[in-house]
Amino acid sequence: MNTTITLAGNLTLSRIGYGAMQLAGPNAFGPPRDRAAAVRVLRTAVELGVTHLDTSDYYGPWTTNEIIKEALHPYPADLRIVTKVGFRRTPDGDWEPSAHDLRAQVEGNLKRLGLDTLDAVNLRVAGPGSLADAFSELAALRAEGLIRHLGVSNVTADQVAEARKIAPIVFVQNMYNLVLRGDDALVDALAADGIGYVPFFPLGGWSPLQSTTLDEVAASVDATPQQTALAWLLQRSPTMLPIPGTSSVTHLRENLAAADLTLPTEAVTRLNTLAA
Repeated sequence: MNTTITLAGNLTLSRIGYGAMQLAGPNAFGPPRDRAAAVRVLRTAVELGVTHLDTSDYYGPWTTNEIIKEALHPYPADLRIVTKVGFRRTPDGDWEPSAHDLRAQVEGNLKRLGLDTLDAVNLRVAGPGSLADAFSELAALRAEGLIRHLGVSNVTADQVAEARKIAPIVFVQNMYNLVLRGDDALVDALAADGIGYVPFFPLGGWSPLQSTTLDEVAASVDATPQQTALAWLLQRSPTMLPIPGTSSVTHLRENLAAADLTLPTEAVTRLNTLAA
């Protein structure tokens, strides 16, 4: 059962969310191969209890948000749509930092999603250094009522601390999974304060997780390797909120079934050896 958690700031989300990046074309650029299938995946996710939907106007660009509106608007009362700003797409599909026009990016997300207020917005950071100017602008937009909650993405622990001095955050979204565990200390520190940790690429992303150990542990608990990796994340921290993405209803159902999988101690011990 895909249970929910209420984070600091009184934001309630399903433990397993849905990352909408794959609803656009390859490398999140251009339209999907099958728009009707993308609509089906979104509607099925909501039917199965997903209340945490992660997206961005720069997926496509714009395509993913337009499909979300087509599939789900008017939105269920408990659905929380989380978006990201801070980058844009170039005409050839590259990802380019863009922190100078955050108001326009927020307003673009509002328009394409058909919303008056965004449930949560992550500031996607391009690299080390101060995020104060950009995050302060988002905090001002929150004060105006355009955003309810703030988060940060692709950040260091120092940048998290800097953001929290400016405005409350409800989660951090960084790359993290069974193998890539550089944020272990940050995961624990956030959990202690009731702040969510949203691991992007929880199943490896463009290079899916592959391991004989993972395969063996999965077989021992009668689950797929992907379900096992997601279950490990859920048990890693009480405020861990994975958002696996897929364009397949079958894979969506398999991912959400990981919420019902409890890994025994010996399985977790074996999986912990996979940290890079």
